[in-house]
Amino acid sequence: MSRDDYSKEEQILQTMRKVLTDVAKDTYTKPGLKHPLSEETIISIRDCLGLIASREKELADEAGRPSEKRPRYVDEPQKSTVIPIDTSGLKKKKSPDSESD
Repeated sequence: MSRDDYSKEEQILQTMRKVLTDVAKDTYTKPGLKHPLSEETIISIRDCLGLIASREKELADEAGRPSEKRPRYVDEPQKSTVIPIDTSGLKKKKSPDSESD
């Protein structure tokens, strides 16, 4: 999907999410060292990212685009899709017992 397929609001949300995650990556601090951002700022960034994700999902649902952005764990059960198989056109093998009928 090209960027033009998204509404202006969706483009803004995508850009905001990218900027906030870039700030988080750029300010990553090794364990044991003092983080340059305050705890309140870190919590605010998490809250903003949560709101952005929630709104992006709402907009995708309204537009009929299912969201596939959520990461999946290898051992996480996947939603199963039932695909009906039409077996009416298949010929059944005759067993040796059925030939005598």
